[in-house]
Amino acid sequence: MSGIAAFEKVSFGQFVQDTRKRIGDLPEGEIREAYEKIVLPHRASRASAGYDFVTPYEITINPQKMVVIPSGIRVRIDYGFVLELYPRSSLGIKRSLALANTVGIIDADYYEADNEGHILIALRNLGSETVVLQKGERIVQGIFKSYYLAEEEEVTGQRTGGLGSSGK
Repeated sequence: MSGIAAFEKVSFGQFVQDTRKRIGDLPEGEIREAYEKIVLPHRASRASAGYDFVTPYEITINPQKMVVIPSGIRVRIDYGFVLELYPRSSLGIKRSLALANTVGIIDADYYEADNEGHILIALRNLGSETVVLQKGERIVQGIFKSYYLAEEEEVTGQRTGGLGSSGK
């Protein structure tokens, strides 16, 4: 790895499992097609800080409802860094969508979680109209940041689960 992180696809089996849990019981052929067309996050320009994530499916979000989108992506990050996910400004301004957790935090040890570190994107429709996200549409951007630690006793806990697992 020449940088501090590298994006990868999760396994097809993990993608199927998370798609069926979060999106619905889609035919395996449709899931395979989405999986094969997954685009690894990338920056739009040399000066861009954010890596764009796209939705692998057409997604409908009804007013005042939330959906969890399986991105098909995981990321290997050096310790001392974190990936923060933010909604693209056009989602909030033009379409009244927000990340359900306001900012997504992907820690370095999430890569080793039981769900292969599959990045799931929870969007909430705060508006009064149904929003349809097109397959391949850019929905969030990830920005890598360094962080600092406070003085503390040795931390020995280890992540085992996926979404929301470190608080259990």
